[in-house]
Amino acid sequence: MTAPERFTVTRTIAASPPQVFAVLADPARHCDTEPGDWVRDAIEPTPITGTGQIFAVNMFLPAAGGHYVMHNLVTEFDKDRSIAWLPGQLDEQGHHAPGGWWWRYDLVPNGDQTDVTLTYDWTDTPQSFRDQIGGMPPFDSDFLAESLAALGRAAK
Repeated sequence: MTAPERFTVTRTIAASPPQVFAVLADPARHCDTEPGDWVRDAIEPTPITGTGQIFAVNMFLPAAGGHYVMHNLVTEFDKDRSIAWLPGQLDEQGHHAPGGWWWRYDLVPNGDQTDVTLTYDWTDTPQSFRDQIGGMPPFDSDFLAESLAALGRAAK
């Protein structure tokens, strides 16, 4: 069995779990949680309400060919506590085909603040995609720390 390939970063954010979760459950605000210009806007900015939901966002990464749409399948949804999704594409029949990586946020109350743990796992990413974009992950662990800082700004 392959060992997990992942980054995990925790940061205390000066906002309550409901404030933080509200940003994470709103695809239209995901661009506010990213330190660069990779995540653009939500295709349909419908709030996330549970597992099994798919939300799509416009993305841009030169190594992936420029503009593309990412369809994210929600795999964990525990309001104000945790949320996770599995990015991928829709096949010709409209079924979600995962890319092999996932994102997860775990929120723990800490007084009037929130300890947020962000996990990015790329264990199941196919070698062909790794080769296409120049390797996985396409960023270092500092990207996650910067993402949590951006989430903190967005949640205030």
